[in-house]
Amino acid sequence: MAELPQLPYGAVYFRKSNPPRSDWARDYAVAGEDGLNVFRHWFMWASIEREPGKYDWADYDQQMDLAAKNGIKTIIAELTHTVPDWAVHEFAHARVIHADGSPATSNMGVSSATGGFSSGAGTLTLNCPEVREMAGNFLKALAARYKDHPAMLGYDVWNEVNYPADVDYSDYSKQAFRDWLKAKYGTLDALAQAWHRYSFYKWDYVEPPVVIAPYAETLDWLLFKRDNFYGLMQWRIDTIRGVDSKNKIVAHGVSGAIPNLASHGSDDWLAASKVEVYGMTWIAARKGNQPWRNWYGVDLTRAAARGKPFWHAERQGGPLWLQPQVLGRDKEDGRVAEPEDIRLWSLTSLAGGARGVMNLRWRPLLDGPLFGAFGSYAMDGSRTPRSDMASVMAKWGNGEKTKALMAAKPVRGEVGLLVVPELQMWDYALNHESKFDTYAAAMWGAYRGFFDNGVQADWVHIDDLDNYDAIYFPYPIMMTAVQAKALAAWVEKGGRLVAEACPAYFGDRGHVGTVQPNFGLDAVFGAREDEVEFMPDIGDRIHFKLDGLAVDGGGYLQSYELAGGEAHGNFGEGRLAVVSHQHGKGRTLLVGTHPSVAYYRTSSAANRAYFAKVFDWLGNPKHVSIDNPAVQARLHKGADALFVWLVNPTREAQRVAFSLAPGYGDAVPKSSLWPEVTDAKDSRSVIVPARDALILELR
Repeated sequence: MAELPQLPYGAVYFRKSNPPRSDWARDYAVAGEDGLNVFRHWFMWASIEREPGKYDWADYDQQMDLAAKNGIKTIIAELTHTVPDWAVHEFAHARVIHADGSPATSNMGVSSATGGFSSGAGTLTLNCPEVREMAGNFLKALAARYKDHPAMLGYDVWNEVNYPADVDYSDYSKQAFRDWLKAKYGTLDALAQAWHRYSFYKWDYVEPPVVIAPYAETLDWLLFKRDNFYGLMQWRIDTIRGVDSKNKIVAHGVSGAIPNLASHGSDDWLAASKVEVYGMTWIAARKGNQPWRNWYGVDLTRAAARGKPFWHAERQGGPLWLQPQVLGRDKEDGRVAEPEDIRLWSLTSLAGGARGVMNLRWRPLLDGPLFGAFGSYAMDGSRTPRSDMASVMAKWGNGEKTKALMAAKPVRGEVGLLVVPELQMWDYALNHESKFDTYAAAMWGAYRGFFDNGVQADWVHIDDLDNYDAIYFPYPIMMTAVQAKALAAWVEKGGRLVAEACPAYFGDRGHVGTVQPNFGLDAVFGAREDEVEFMPDIGDRIHFKLDGLAVDGGGYLQSYELAGGEAHGNFGEGRLAVVSHQHGKGRTLLVGTHPSVAYYRTSSAANRAYFAKVFDWLGNPKHVSIDNPAVQARLHKGADALFVWLVNPTREAQRVAFSLAPGYGDAVPKSSLWPEVTDAKDSRSVIVPARDALILELR
């Protein structure tokens, strides 16, 4: 198997139309001199198979040869969703169809300024056997041509893992859906009972829902789309592996599982499970440059990777002009990129556990609406202060002194935030028409609540529950019976759980339980529902107290009657709001509204204090305690060493004192690895420069 560099550090370089051919040799030489060791290129089906069965590899051959000459490894990004123009016409019967009945069109791609693009699903559906055969032939020819090339490192089999919300309603995909339903239900009678549609007597009459609404048919459609698109991802992997068994299979998403796992298929956990290296596109220009957002991206991707290597597959290196994501925002909010930003974004991702950083442009495109965007090198390929910073980081990360640091990994977070894919699918269907963002606000609000208290909150997939002993469940409104049973067993074995309002209110297929909390969770929480209110549009009027602490609510309201638990606070008008309970060897705290939603919307001191209080209740000490909330701290553990990362995202130097949890002994600074200082002072009070980090090896 091909080996990764100590720290893959590079960029996306070739997208067929750009950069100019006359600059290639010079650009590669500059990249090699600057310490970059990985390039990714877009190998677009639409740009290579120019006639049926006739592949034009000439430009790509030169990229590979120049890479080998300059000591740069190559990731081939296969883009079979870019469809040759001739295929769009000759296989028009296989066009992807949108929910409104319109066929997908073949357009120019803004990120390459080349043709053959449509939605992320492509212009033609791969559920058509003829189209899949053609795309498969392209993949086989691609792998056969480059698998033994000395510059070869691997294949990226899904660029920015996601698909459009409104596809695919082609006849081929409809038939694939029927086959999926047959495998799940067996008979039309069983389907009728599940869907509450009682007059199908032929499978051919079963259609996917066009209206997204909270019914079982919508859940099945969302689950099918996930299985279908990820099945096609597996098909691409298997096709390549049939030719090349030695180079790596990688993919990268957009850290989109919160909140787009359901709507756009951004299941980072499922995608990462299929590859050897996972990654993320995370661009401050598009996401926002607030510290918590940049940390969220890397923390989500690390969780999804489940211990596998992962990298920041596309990091911003230059400005973004005229695009809707940046309009109205401050210049410093990711609209431009300064050398200090390159440093900060890279170090934040590395502190979060990423072991690789690639700029999404080596140099900007010269064509199309993304002209001038994202490149750390200049429009003509010359060096800039931003590229100089990238060079410094690339050489530092691949030096002998950082070998142990790059081999270390972040310790597990002190608390986990529970992610249940089926829950998100149900909420997407439930709130599709009203457009409430309660789910996203709750999840991000809880993450921010712990983040702003200096707590590392990890995103925990329901399947990984047993890896944690302390869980916060920000938005628990739907669970299957199997999932509720697993959660109850986890608590009984000793787990500590804080849940916000309405745990498992909706059960399998979205069916409402007549006893709340549902599925026997009333016994786990020691409480039963008294009243419930689903009025998120006026949720900001909800207020309650937790052991005397005044807290703002949001989202929904669920009041309780004690059923073995202990009261800890009421809503403003007196109804019971908070209940704790001992269940088996574990314990629970049930909070009858969504303070996470309130914190996401207001960042109030009261709700920040709430998250500090429930963290204390959960009982785990902070790995690293600091006295300056402007700085973020992460602890990494290697085979024989501990490293503390102190990251300062502000524009002023910050003094910070830190201490470790008792389990780490009396470790003190031994040396600074960034900035490189041979002898660090035996002090835990340090200064972290602006938009920079201090990385200390401890002894």
